[in-house]
Amino acid sequence: MVRNVLEVKDLKMYYFTNKGVVKAVDNITFNLRKGEVLGLAGESGCGKSSLGFTLMGMPSPPGKIVSGSIKIDGREIVGLPENVLRKEIRWQKISMIFQGAMNALNPVYTVGYQMIEPLTLHRGMDKEEAIEKAQKYLELVGLDPEIVHRYPHELSGGMKQRVIIASALLLEPDVVIADEPTTALDVVVQAQIINLLKKLKKELGLSMIFITHDLSILAEISDRIAVMYAGKIVEIGDSEKIYYEPAHPYTQKLLASIPRLHEDVEKLEFIPGQPPNLINPPKGCRFHPRCPYAMGVCKEHEPELKEVDKDHYAACWLL
Repeated sequence: MVRNVLEVKDLKMYYFTNKGVVKAVDNITFNLRKGEVLGLAGESGCGKSSLGFTLMGMPSPPGKIVSGSIKIDGREIVGLPENVLRKEIRWQKISMIFQGAMNALNPVYTVGYQMIEPLTLHRGMDKEEAIEKAQKYLELVGLDPEIVHRYPHELSGGMKQRVIIASALLLEPDVVIADEPTTALDVVVQAQIINLLKKLKKELGLSMIFITHDLSILAEISDRIAVMYAGKIVEIGDSEKIYYEPAHPYTQKLLASIPRLHEDVEKLEFIPGQPPNLINPPKGCRFHPRCPYAMGVCKEHEPELKEVDKDHYAACWLL
């Protein structure tokens, strides 16, 4: 049986703002198996990136983990002091490929200087040994090892993204979170980055959470897909099941809004309205104000995730 490298149970992370409490990650449960890519999809503002940062143990201020459990390789990380998270968990057990590599690299330091820092701090390597390892990982992501001596402004967008990927893999973590790694890149470079991640998954046996709002990208790389809406997972299952037999009305509408290459589509679907305010989300199912099938029960009671098929779960009163 394939073991779980990440187990998340009843996780809640709220932003405590002057206007009220934003329930960005609200009661989320899932697991990630060894060597698996779990795609995390949903509209902008549904809590995908907030979940990613929460799993790293570093929710953006004023965010706080309210309750729940995050186990990485069997070890509970919720409640660990910041110095332990920095020394033993972040980048060693779980790392992140940040959204927008343009902003993730410091323009005043060379690529090498920025890459070797975790190696010297976490692994106690000397500068020469660390540079050698950084060059090896740059080669792994298809870059010239001499890039260690260059500054970020000398690299193209795609090259910077590859540097960020190499940096995330340096300490050989159990779990890698890719937060929209292809945003702001042109389609050709997007395809290169996706192919690179597929290759790394195969060669290194990576376990990855791939966050994006683009379902067509997830089709290419994910083994399983979780669909988020308004801070909650509304459907999770095997990629093929999600694409061919979506159970939740939100997933169905999302998929219907994607143009098809080999089919005649008279009119692309869209979802009326907008995602709810997470300070004061609607009672019952959070999707009911926008759902074409909403019933009385949807407006009063929140549905739980229930098994629709083997390893395929959805939270909807229609099921």
